[in-house]
This record gives sequence, C-alpha cells and structure tokens, in this order.
Amino acid sequence: MIKISNMYKVYKMGDNIINALNNINLHIKKHEFVAIIGPSGSGKSTLMNMLGCLDTPTSGTYILDDKEISKLNDDELAAIRNNKIGFIFQGFNLLQKLSAIENVELPLIYQGVHAKERHKRAREALESVGLGDRVKHRPTELSGGQQQRVAIARALVSNPPIILADEPTGNLDSKSGIEIMRILKELHSNGNTIILITHDNNVAMQAKRVVRIQDGQITADEEVK
Repeated sequence: MIKISNMYKVYKMGDNIINALNNINLHIKKHEFVAIIGPSGSGKSTLMNMLGCLDTPTSGTYILDDKEISKLNDDELAAIRNNKIGFIFQGFNLLQKLSAIENVELPLIYQGVHAKERHKRAREALESVGLGDRVKHRPTELSGGQQQRVAIARALVSNPPIILADEPTGNLDSKSGIEIMRILKELHSNGNTIILITHDNNVAMQAKRVVRIQDGQITADEEVK
C-alpha cells in the first residue's frame, strides 16, 4: 500500500539547513498496524506529514496505492487525503461551535455527499464508537476521551482504508487512553491499515510492528511479539 524510497526533507531556517528526514525507506502493507515512535525532534511528525499527504519531500518518492504522491499538486493531494486517509490528532481538532454529529459530517461535506446521507453516516460512525447518545453535544460538553472518539468517528465516516493517528492518547487520562487504543485495535481487526505516531513506548508496543526513528533516520523496524 505504501512505499517510501530514499526520502529526504530539508528545511532552511535562516542560514541553517535542517535535515528533518534523511534517506527514509519504509514499506507498509495493507491491513498492517504500525507504530512510528521517536522522541521530540526525531522526524516522526515530518514523516507523518509525508504519509498523510500534508507535505511533500525535498527528494525521494512516496507511492500510495501505485500512485506517485510526491509529484501531485495541492488539489490532487487534498483529494487523496479526503478519500484515502482518516486523521486522528492529539488535540482532537473539533470545531467548538458544532455538535458531535456536525463535526463528524465535515469530511462528507467536502466530498459533496447529500445532507440526508451525511447525517445517516455520521450517526452510524458515532454509534460505532459508543457515542450514539451524544450526537447533539458540543465538544465543551464532552470529556477528553469522548472528544477523541468523536474525532475517530470523523476519521471513519468516509470509510478510508488508512487511519493515521498522531499521538491519539497524548491528551487523555490512562482510562480514556486504553479505550482509544481498544477502538484502534478493533478498526485494525476490521481491515483498516493503522499508522500510529507516538513517543510512548507502551502505546507503540500495542501495535503489530514498531518503526523507530531518530535524527531523521529509521533506526529499527521490528514486529511486536
């Protein structure tokens, strides 16, 4: 599904040149559950941006479902993000003035889905994460764990093959974090490809495969036993 070859990402900050990614080679198959782990400044967030089609590399290639992503324009990248990837962020990224169901409907609005169908699919997505009784609640009326479940429902509503989760338990208490990881494992068992970005080894070891990154380079890639 994913093939990254000889990827570099270089940033210029004034007179300084920062090699955020340094010759990354990474293959991820369909239906895998992969954790990418590294400390702050390791390059994992830059790699996540590449995987999520939020940025393009300075050099190297990224092939997703046989399509060369690194050569696409902004509109083409946006279409890939809308159809192929469901995003879950540490900060939830919910719109505070919208209800849970309205937040979940947003990706479908961008896809031009009719209102009645949007509403049906958003409700089903919320029910799948145990929030069928919270559809009218706004983010301020929900706990952190519930807000993250709304974010997961939003990621799921378009039925994307890939779920890209960036520190999904980072802002949660341990009980809520366990619940979010349970949902991610369930999504994996249902056939989604899960890519989890984390700095927490305990979280990473719940995946099936762990890729470790340090100073912009992959230092280890191992199956979890």
